[in-house]
Amino acid sequence: MKKIIIYFFIFIFIIFLLPALLTKKNAEASSVNTAEAENKEQNNEEQAKNQNENANYTYNKYGTIKLLHKKTDEVEEVNIDDYLCNVVSAEMPADYEEEALKAQAVVARTYTIYKIENKKHDNADICDDSSCCQAWISKEDRFARWEESKRESNWNKIQNAVNSTKGEIITYDNKPINAFFHSNSGGTTEIPVNVWGGTGYPYLQVVETAGEEGYAQYASEVELTNDEVLNKLKEKYPDIQIDFSNQEDIKILEYTDSNRVKTVKFGNHEISGVEARTIFGLKSTNFEIIKEDGKIKFSVKGYGHGVGMSQTGANTLAKEGKNYKDIINHFYANVEIKDVNSI
Repeated sequence: MKKIIIYFFIFIFIIFLLPALLTKKNAEASSVNTAEAENKEQNNEEQAKNQNENANYTYNKYGTIKLLHKKTDEVEEVNIDDYLCNVVSAEMPADYEEEALKAQAVVARTYTIYKIENKKHDNADICDDSSCCQAWISKEDRFARWEESKRESNWNKIQNAVNSTKGEIITYDNKPINAFFHSNSGGTTEIPVNVWGGTGYPYLQVVETAGEEGYAQYASEVELTNDEVLNKLKEKYPDIQIDFSNQEDIKILEYTDSNRVKTVKFGNHEISGVEARTIFGLKSTNFEIIKEDGKIKFSVKGYGHGVGMSQTGANTLAKEGKNYKDIINHFYANVEIKDVNSI
């Protein structure tokens, strides 16, 4: 009798309840897929609309810039967004997320216009030397360094980043900012006063960015013998004297708020972390000093001066789902993204 009752309930479940449950599950799945499809379609429509608007965009000013090629001393007049494609392709890897590339495009455009407004070159608006202005590479040279199968897709991706943000710049107090950027902050950005001195900029503050340790630029080491350390310092300080057996003769004395080296002692001289970075060829001022077996090892975090937008940090945020405006507002405080024609 018990078996008959069990079989009866199994029969009821199979005939009536199971189809109902499957129908509900399929309906829920269908609803989710429909919502995703609608969102995707909406995003595509918005993107198409923006592309159409950007295709017709005209710069009231700055549409053409004078670019100085430092190696040849030639000045070339170029369309600003064509120029920016060369800049973005030189400054950021093409395999970074699209929103990170868009952020880089807006930052580079802002930096360019800031340079135009604050001229450094008598006969040009900006140059192609990264140690002076920002990096630039010709399309031909860029293609030569990419795998052949990726050249067109990489270039199209960069063009889209530039053209989809056409005319957009970062402003503070309705003026273009000095939009510094660097490769990897080591987890925390720096304020410009600790790098170049001066009074700094209110929009460039210390901010944290997680996830940068996953990039090759995050960690590096420079190892030198005691004699090499001494000889490098002698080039700048001929009277330098260091007792390498004395632990107090090589010592970090002070850190900045972003945990970078502010002041470091080498024997009878105290120098800035920025100067130590230059003398010893370090990738950033975020370093530790390790003394062992007649050698000095500098263990370094990050790559670059650390001011403004971290490129690996931007890519990390993009992977987390942040858009280019979110990324910009993370790295620059109290700024607005505006159409350059409106300022």
